[in-house]
Amino acid sequence: MKRTAMLAIFALALAVPSVFAQNHGEVGAFAELFRLNAANPTINFVGLGGRVGINVHNNIQLEAEMGYDFKRNFTNTFTNGVNTTLSTSRLRALHGLFGPKIQTGGGPVRLFGTLKGGFLNFGVTGQNAPSGFVSQVGNLTTDNTFGVLYPGGGLEAYLGPIGLRAEVGDEIYFNNGAHSNLRVTFGPSIRF
Repeated sequence: MKRTAMLAIFALALAVPSVFAQNHGEVGAFAELFRLNAANPTINFVGLGGRVGINVHNNIQLEAEMGYDFKRNFTNTFTNGVNTTLSTSRLRALHGLFGPKIQTGGGPVRLFGTLKGGFLNFGVTGQNAPSGFVSQVGNLTTDNTFGVLYPGGGLEAYLGPIGLRAEVGDEIYFNNGAHSNLRVTFGPSIRF
């Protein structure tokens, strides 16, 4: 019995480093286009974000990401068809998502699909972008935060540890029913 236990501990001690050597993580930044379909006309937001992922298997990674969309300007045309004004909506969006990413093999180019859950928070403020972000994170528990389901997919390509990732999906938020919204991200990633 002692011999078997010692052999099992020895085998486990040899196996653990090889398991961690195969698993890796990724960290990345992205630019984001978020097409909000709840209003008429459709509003396009542009923002920045970051993500972190840890492999739990060669083809499965758990990811967490957050993106912040800046306030948007829009044009109003008056009924005479000649006069226009440029207005600022002051509406901003904060996205937080978490879930699995399932990816193809371990080569330099990979396809992937993802299904994440999380939140979408809308905020209205006249503050600059850094202050607006901090304020919006602090107000996540307000009634302007909605649950999100995000199915998506994309492509990532690596040259050594540095790569580029493109992703497209449907960010569905729930507020008196489901609201589908196009979301596109693109940016660099680093594997470790």
